[in-house]
Amino acid sequence: MLGFGSLDCVPAQLPGTTSLEVERPVHEVMVEGINRYCLRLIEEARKERKLEPANIEEKRERFRRIIGAVDRRVSERLRGFELNAGSVVARAGGVTVHASRWPVLDGVTAEGLVLMPDAIRAVVVALPDADQTPEMLCGLVDAKSQNTFLARRLAEAGCLVVVPALISRSSKYSGHPEVRFTNQPHREYLYRQAFEVGRHPIGFEVQKVLAIVDMFASKSPVGVVGVGEGALLALYSAALDKRVKSPLVSGYFNERESVWKEPVYRNVWRLLTEFGDAELAGMIAPRRLVIEACGVETVEQAAEIEGRRSSAAPGRIETCSLDSVKAEYQRAAGYFRRQGKPDQITLVVSGDDGRGIAGSAAAVASFASELGIDLDSTAELPELRTERAPDPEERERRQLDELQKYVQRLLEQCDQVRSARWKSDRDQVHEELIGRLRLNPHPPNPKTRLVIENDSYQAYEVVLDVAPDLIASGILLLPRDLKAGEKRPVVVCQHGLERTSMDTISLEPRAHRSYKSFADRLCRRGFVVYAPQNPHIGGDKFRSIQRKANPLGLSLFSFIIEQHQQTLAWLSSLPQVDADRIAFYGLSYGGKTAMRVPPFLDGYCLTICSGDFTDWPHTIANNSKPYSYVFTGEYEIPEWNLGHVANYAELATLISPRPFMVEAGRRDRGQPVDLVTSEFAKVRRHYDKLGIGDRAEIEIFDGPHTINGQGTFRFLHRHLNWPEPAN
Repeated sequence: MLGFGSLDCVPAQLPGTTSLEVERPVHEVMVEGINRYCLRLIEEARKERKLEPANIEEKRERFRRIIGAVDRRVSERLRGFELNAGSVVARAGGVTVHASRWPVLDGVTAEGLVLMPDAIRAVVVALPDADQTPEMLCGLVDAKSQNTFLARRLAEAGCLVVVPALISRSSKYSGHPEVRFTNQPHREYLYRQAFEVGRHPIGFEVQKVLAIVDMFASKSPVGVVGVGEGALLALYSAALDKRVKSPLVSGYFNERESVWKEPVYRNVWRLLTEFGDAELAGMIAPRRLVIEACGVETVEQAAEIEGRRSSAAPGRIETCSLDSVKAEYQRAAGYFRRQGKPDQITLVVSGDDGRGIAGSAAAVASFASELGIDLDSTAELPELRTERAPDPEERERRQLDELQKYVQRLLEQCDQVRSARWKSDRDQVHEELIGRLRLNPHPPNPKTRLVIENDSYQAYEVVLDVAPDLIASGILLLPRDLKAGEKRPVVVCQHGLERTSMDTISLEPRAHRSYKSFADRLCRRGFVVYAPQNPHIGGDKFRSIQRKANPLGLSLFSFIIEQHQQTLAWLSSLPQVDADRIAFYGLSYGGKTAMRVPPFLDGYCLTICSGDFTDWPHTIANNSKPYSYVFTGEYEIPEWNLGHVANYAELATLISPRPFMVEAGRRDRGQPVDLVTSEFAKVRRHYDKLGIGDRAEIEIFDGPHTINGQGTFRFLHRHLNWPEPAN
């Protein structure tokens, strides 16, 4: 294409492209397409999951890692509970109920009730739903609920029954008194902190179950029974540890392809690539597995609470449809048949269509028989005499505090862990932190339309195909003084959260306040400019991409990287573009993009991160600072195990030896200057070691979360070898 000398001859579309006819906002089309693509990947993953007996132990280790159950338990050295007269809370017939506490990890204990029969024939871990206390399950309170008698019946039959308290869905302690409180369920509040360091509420509670197995497996058969959230833990614990002889999973087992609709504290990185519920059942085979289709309490989106920040992620739990339970059961039964044990898996339907009570007589009898227990579910239970009542709220506060302290300790130590094992392996970091989409090359089929023409440049909206349902888009700004055959450097100007490409150009006050029309200004300085549209727009519509992608070992940036890869290829093909001089400059979520795209795409010769560079794990997962994302509604932000994989300094080393710059406002409330400068010092040290210290710069300016456009513009001119304007 030739340069355009006058307004009269500006074409309505770029030569070599077709006309862009989309009437809706392109970003809406983009986000919808990525969501559809994710749903297809989820279905494909279901078809591709396999379980072979020869590799089950390897799978167990991978499963252990993705649920964060990786820390050594101190319970491995224990041989039982310490119970005494002061721990008794109730008695019934030959069973004594104790309040107990047992060590699990260094600084982490479990608490709950222990039902001690006169003579122990087996050990059972009974796991309530998250909003059900051990006292409810044992019938000390709310005794009218029929499923509360499960633990007592097992104890009367000779089982030592341990009922751990789970972290609940209450939000009472979800926050910090010196910062703010939120409406997040405790499970979500803990999840947001733990996910960043490769831990998970699920993993912690599986560890609490296995601590009991550690104590008793060598002496008695151990079974695990769970309801709702407890059933998830029963399934996971039994899949992970062969010492669990007989699990009963009530009100959870199901097709898991809609896990992204469930609460975010059930989000497990890479889960669906290998571990549907059927595959977890196959890891239990040939041991007995009893699945009960039954009703569970419906869990809705967390309600707004006056005086608290409404930042809880959407998510819902409801009773599994019987058709879905049966479909997953049939898949699971296939794994048992292959091991020659078809009778070791049982499906019990409670009620007419799987909506009856949990712990039905048939389900419990089938479970107990594997432990050598003959259970009579019709026998009248002895009178329960309560001697004292534990305080479940205070117990939960202790349990939540312990786990938070454990996570925060890991957070403080993760820098040392990274330093000890860091390797500048771009592919490994891409795979572990971002998740790699393996797309086949696809022609871009560019479509364009003129959207701006003025005396300095023309701007075209661009849409490129990336893959079926995946598009990339943006706005290309071409200076009017481009001469025929001239190739110029390009600056890619990336917008932030809930903004558009046009915001980087616009003089409209809301956009200009943050972006200072930096795309427009850079084009007037002679650069070709491209302002990509990223898919982080649309609230829960884009955040659900992260929810769908994470169980596949992918993330929002898995797609953004592919969009930028296609964009770079297309820009490099344009006659006005010098493909060796394409720079990236992004603010806020665009700065986040700067740290997650150029490290993996060599097509960017230079990177500027504005308003985002910091000690990222600390900023995401710290539970006592006002800038922490733990308190915000951006529930898609946590990235699995980032704290142990790569902080921003390590990601910057993947950008080196290319020039790298940080722009940060002293009054930016999201990134305190001391965190920015301390993290950048590591980058500077790395560049100095390479003898290229002049390629790493930082500018701290007196301003808020905004583009400053002073030192960064000079940086662009110098390293892109383009003269600064005389004025």
